[in-house]
Parts: sequence; structure tokens; C-alpha cells
Amino acid sequence: MGLPPLAPLLLGALLVLGVAKPLWADLGFIPSFIHMSGPVVSASLIGGTEDVTVSLALVKDEAGLSPVPTCGTLSTEIGDWSLTVTPSVDVLEVTVRLKRGLQRCSSNGTDSFSESPCVVQTLLVSASHNSSCLAHLLIQVEIYANSSLAHNASENMTAIPNQVYQPLGPCPCNLTAGACDVRCCCDQECSSELIKLFRESCFTGVFGGAVTPPFDQLCSVPRAHRAPGWFPFLCVQSSLANSPFLGYFYHGSVSSRQHASSEVYVHTDPKDFSDFGYKQGDPVMTVDKAYFTIPQVSLAGQCMQNAPVAFLQNFDVWCITDLDVYQDPDGILTAKIKNGAMGGIVAPKVTYEETTDLDKFITSSEMLLSNGSAPRNVNVEEHYIFRWNNNTITEINVKVIRAEINGHQKGIMTQRFTVKFLSYSSGTEKETSGNPGYQLGKPVRALNIDRMSVRTLHLWQPAGRGLCTMATFKPILFGENAFSGCLLDVGVNESCTQLREKAAGLLDSLMQATHVAMRGNSDYDDLSDGWLEVIRADGPDMGADPPVSNVNGTCRDIPAQLRIRILISEAGAVEGIPQQEILGTEIRLSPVNWQFQCGLTCEDKANLFPLSASVQFIKIPAQLPRPLTRFQINFTEYDCNRNEVCWPQLLYPLTQYYQGEPYAQCVAKGFLLLGLPIVAMFLSNPWSRIRKAWNSATI
Repeated sequence: MGLPPLAPLLLGALLVLGVAKPLWADLGFIPSFIHMSGPVVSASLIGGTEDVTVSLALVKDEAGLSPVPTCGTLSTEIGDWSLTVTPSVDVLEVTVRLKRGLQRCSSNGTDSFSESPCVVQTLLVSASHNSSCLAHLLIQVEIYANSSLAHNASENMTAIPNQVYQPLGPCPCNLTAGACDVRCCCDQECSSELIKLFRESCFTGVFGGAVTPPFDQLCSVPRAHRAPGWFPFLCVQSSLANSPFLGYFYHGSVSSRQHASSEVYVHTDPKDFSDFGYKQGDPVMTVDKAYFTIPQVSLAGQCMQNAPVAFLQNFDVWCITDLDVYQDPDGILTAKIKNGAMGGIVAPKVTYEETTDLDKFITSSEMLLSNGSAPRNVNVEEHYIFRWNNNTITEINVKVIRAEINGHQKGIMTQRFTVKFLSYSSGTEKETSGNPGYQLGKPVRALNIDRMSVRTLHLWQPAGRGLCTMATFKPILFGENAFSGCLLDVGVNESCTQLREKAAGLLDSLMQATHVAMRGNSDYDDLSDGWLEVIRADGPDMGADPPVSNVNGTCRDIPAQLRIRILISEAGAVEGIPQQEILGTEIRLSPVNWQFQCGLTCEDKANLFPLSASVQFIKIPAQLPRPLTRFQINFTEYDCNRNEVCWPQLLYPLTQYYQGEPYAQCVAKGFLLLGLPIVAMFLSNPWSRIRKAWNSATI
């Protein structure tokens, strides 16, 4: 549906005035134009949102002329419309809402569908500062009467049929009572004229009304393509109403919804077997028969405050906490943990460090006008080191990094929690990433022959606004493909050479290593112990003069992407566990052509240039799929991956498909089972008679 004549005229006016510039200005709406078809619509105002006022105006078309947007009159309510602004992290969420209902749209209560719009208007949302327009959002409103709002739902209880004998609903897409549901061709309330509008886009499958699909064994169903001539051997002569899909439901009980909580549920009386020693994965217990807990991140990404610590399981997690609900952790100094022996107790040794770099941990903090409140300390990092010997814990060292903030400071705090289990005999030796092969999830070991401080490869860990100046580093983990990036501030007065050098320096900071360890336990002091030189692919020459651009403000061959490719393979097995090693590492810089974005006049404002880095692990040789056998090609109904009947897996424990135990052990157990009936046959009554007859004949 095309826009009314007013919308393109106003868009052109905004473009000429230079106010619709979300791509190049510090302040802008995303999106800048919305076609509204419902009673509520939302957009985001990004950029410098401090001291910015958002207002709503109704644009009227006067003799086909587009009015000039002004920000002199500020209003959040006009006519039937209201405007609400919700502040967020460096963003203002703007919501425009229709105050009145749509019941007045339809004059005839029997009309279930209106072919003409109920509301046709043009709204303009403006962001201003001191009566100066900074950004605009244009909303073209075309709302049709919703019949579901114009009809009152019946309060009569719906009779649910027995699903054993008939489907629950013959038309599941019929969701609105007394109205036509769009794209629901089985809806009896839709007239033939309305169905013609969306006949080509009707819902398919069970949701579209095919609740009793025909089954293969029905005689009236044609034979499937490439099916053998004898299938089906017997067919069923029945109507579609008698479907085998009836009764496919679950007789379950309804329970009340439990309140969602970010904390882990801990049993009031946990089972404690720590007096007889810990096993890997067992929860670490305290003398109060409770779990020793440290905040951890669940599989869903939720931060759980009271997650038990498992024995011999390391982790390194980041948690997001609101300063309004933050509580000082208690019990670290007074905690008494069972060491795994009868009556043994070990107390943590806690050391504290102070940090003043609040921008690294606290974002979107509000400016506090009054400093009368007393400061408070918050824990931004907690590092736990457990020393173990066999199945006991011998020592616990805790390092807590604290930061001092205002007592009423607002914002979001990022906390880090690490747990590491080390052997009691380990000293200052360097930690390995496997023995001998790499373990999944361990850091890739790296070395710089000129700078011995380099120990691994890195990617960016963005923080705050995602700027490269605020980003930290995280190690590249073996076997885990990853992608990261950050934003580089570029001033209008910077030259292309300066931008090229800054981008190259930031990307090079991720790859300062000259060699990568082939194995997880390669010695850092012995370069011949499996160290591979990093291959640096040919990239843009930073020293050469780039080609001159014909477009003002365009910089060519700016390094923007760093690609790291690591070749890995299996190099054998130790006690049945495959050992993986690195065969080679290649890094490649990819340049782009970038243009400084500005409007009619380039103001002294910085642009953001995106930088990205990615790592990809490639297994050599490539695992090609197993070719299909002639039996699988000709008789697809016996395919082991698609059917329950599978002749190749008749003796499943003795075939290659069974991976639960080693193959030699399965064969041994198979011969043992085969020997049992043989022994039973020798001890049976007929065999005893044959033996007696043989003995009597020899005598």
C-alpha cells in the first residue's frame, strides 16, 4: 500500500533541512520512519540523550504543502495520542499510543471486517534541546478496525471434546471469536470475499485445519514415490475421521506456576558425603552441611547467585548486577569448608585489592549532585584457588578486588568470578592446556620470541559503549569458534594515514604472538618442543601510499577485519581419549573503504569505525559423510536414520553403531553370552543320555 502524499513531502522536507540524520548525527531515531498499523508503536532514540526533550505533534496537510517541523511547542499528548519516554542504557525508548479504543471505528456492530482504514494520520516525534530540533521520527498511521476489539467475548465455558475420539479443534488457527482471522481459510466466520484476499497465503498443516492428515496405510492414499511394490502389504479401508493420530496427547496434571527466581534451588537437607572424600563433580560442603556457593552463569545466560561449587571443575564467569539490589557477600571470611576427611576443616585465606578503574566495571551510572552519603565498597572480582590432594582440599586462597563508590550511586555493575583447582604439589610452573593434546575450552598457547610476556591469543571483550579504548581481552579457547569487535572513534580532522595506523595497531594487539603451541603441554622455554610459526597472509601495505580517492572524506584500504584460522587434527589417543593438536595458524587482515559520514555540513563530531576479529577452527582431514549403501538407496523405508526397522542394526551391541563401550569389550561380552547356551546344551537332559550311551558303548 502506498503512502499518502503527505508522507513523502515531509520526508523530503526533513531531508532538506538536514534534521533526519540518524546515520551521521550524535542523536537519531531508529527507525526514522514507521508505518503504524496498530494502537502502539515504539522506537529508540540513541546518541547523546542528556537534557533532550521529546515531543509529539500532529502533522496536517494544508493544500498539499508540507509544513516545516518546529520544536517550539513541546507536548507529550495531542488529540487521541500520547507519548511516553522510558530511559535506558544510553538510549531513550519512545512509545506512541492511541488513547481511545477502536470500538467507535465501526458504526455497524455486525460488520466483522472493514475494508477502509479507521485512522489515517501523520505524527511527528521530535527530539530537541533548548527549542533546537535535533532529530525527528515520522509515523504514518493507517489502522484498520479490529473486529476482535469490537465484539465482546462470550463468557460461556467452552466444551472441550474428548481427544480420543475427535480432534481438539477442527480449525486451530481460528483464534478470535465472532471475527475472521486473516490467513485462516478454515475459519467459518470468513466470507468467501475475504478468503479470496489471502487464499494464496493460507496456513498449512495442523494449524491451518489439516488435523486429520491421511496416513500411509490407508487404501485411498496413493503409493509414495519410489516405494516398493509390496508396500503397503495390507491397507486399511476407513474414513479420515478414524485417524491413528487421535489420542496423541498427554494426560497431565495442571500445577500452579512457580515464582521465577535468579537463585538456584537448594534442598534444605543436602546429601553430604564429603567425610569420605570428594569425587569430581561433587559439591563442596561447609561444616553447616550446606553447599559452598559462588555466583555462576546458567546455560540460559542467567546469573545464579547461590550456585554450588563442584569439586575439580574450574570456571570463569561474568555476572551483571544492578547496584540498587547489590548486597555485600557475607561469609567468605567466616566460611568453614570440609576438606574431605573425617572432621577436617579448611578456612579460606582472603586478600583484598583496590581498583579505581570504575569505567571497566560500572556503566550507565547517574551523576550524583550530593556527596553527603558515605561511600561503600563493592566486590568487582573474586578469584578462588583450591589446592587439592587426591580427594581432599588442602588450601583455599581468595583474592577479592574491590571498588569504592558513592553510597547512592546508580548503574549496572559487571562482576567476575573465577574458580581454579590446582594440585597441592603444583608451584610456580605454568598451567598447561592439555597433556599432551589440547582439551576443548582451554586457552590456545602462544609465544613471542621477542616478548616472553605473551602467552596466548586474544579477542576483544567489549565493555560499556563498546569502544575499543574500553575493551578488554579474552583468550582464544581451543575448539571454540568466536567473533568479537569494538568501535573506534574517528575525528573529522584525522587523516586516512592516522586512521589506518590506529586500526592496524588495535588489530595487531590481538596477535602479538609469533608462534603457537602444537600441543597443550609444549614447553615455553624450548622452541623446538612443538612450536609452530604463525603464518601472516599478505595484507595491505601500511607503508605504501594508498590510491588517491576521488570522493572527499573517503579512506581506502583501512584494515577492519582480522581473521584467524587454526587447523587442528586428531593425533592418536591416550587410554582411549582422542588427542588433538594444532597443525597451523594463519592470520589475515581484510581492508575496507570507509567514508566519514556527515550531513550538509561536517561538524566537529566523531564517527565510529567498526573493527572485528574472528577465529575459526578447521579440522583436518574433513569428515566426509559415509556413502549410502545400495540397500539404503533401494529400500529407504529401512533406513536406520529415518525408520524404526533397521536390519543393519539387528545385532546392535556387536555393530559399529554402538558407541557405549569399546568394541573389543562388546565382542567379549557377546562371546560370553554365546557360551551360556552352549554350556546349557551340554548340561541338558538329551545330551546326558547321549553321553551315557556313548560311555556304555565304549565299555
